[in-house]
Amino acid sequence: MVYLFYIILGFAPSIIWLLFYLRKDAHPESKRMVLKIFLYGMLSAVLAGLIEIEISAGLSFFAGNFLQRFPFLFFIASQFIMIALVEELSKFLIVKEKVISNPEFDEPVDTMLYMIITALGFAALENILVLFLGDEPMLIREAITITSFRFIGATLLHALCSGTLGYFLALSFFEPKKRIRLIFKGTIIAVLLHGLFNTSIMMIEGSLAEKNYLLLTFSVIFLAILLSGLTFFISSGFRKLKKIKSICK
Repeated sequence: MVYLFYIILGFAPSIIWLLFYLRKDAHPESKRMVLKIFLYGMLSAVLAGLIEIEISAGLSFFAGNFLQRFPFLFFIASQFIMIALVEELSKFLIVKEKVISNPEFDEPVDTMLYMIITALGFAALENILVLFLGDEPMLIREAITITSFRFIGATLLHALCSGTLGYFLALSFFEPKKRIRLIFKGTIIAVLLHGLFNTSIMMIEGSLAEKNYLLLTFSVIFLAILLSGLTFFISSGFRKLKKIKSICK
């Protein structure tokens, strides 16, 4: 019974944000399509996890000693390439392969929406794994606390970063000559923001362990600014795309 509760708890943040962002669409997508892409998003988390394991093993085997001498390079390689880049590309591939050629993809705003749906599926599986894969059985109160923080943190971050990439992907349909450039730009921005979020979380955890309250304050403020800025950008992106006449095929 407790495990069922943890599964429901893991899904909760994604479902709440999903209901929120589905309201952004003036022409609602079919429930079947939304569920399908959400599940594919969960599958993309599995794909990303497997790739991350392989990259980690490759880095350790081919560049272990080199990276240990340069901790900063190791940090960049792990947080921005092995994690952020792999995860953002995994979510993007789902939309590219399963959405863009689908008849239900009929307006620019759908690009952002389906990127967010994919990301929330990704985050749902991630949340469940966090609750189940701890070293010790997690208390219900602790599980609720972690899920609450992930609701306003990692789950929202996944949705916002993917939504950002989705915005640039939508723009690329209107400027075919700049398509690759726009998608590349969106990917780089999403990866950088994802990596900065991971860095902020690590700084918060480190400052708590060391009782460095100055660093803790700085990290929390930076994190709040990052998420608030991204939230504003996504809201603005939805408004702009709704004003653009659909040319999606």
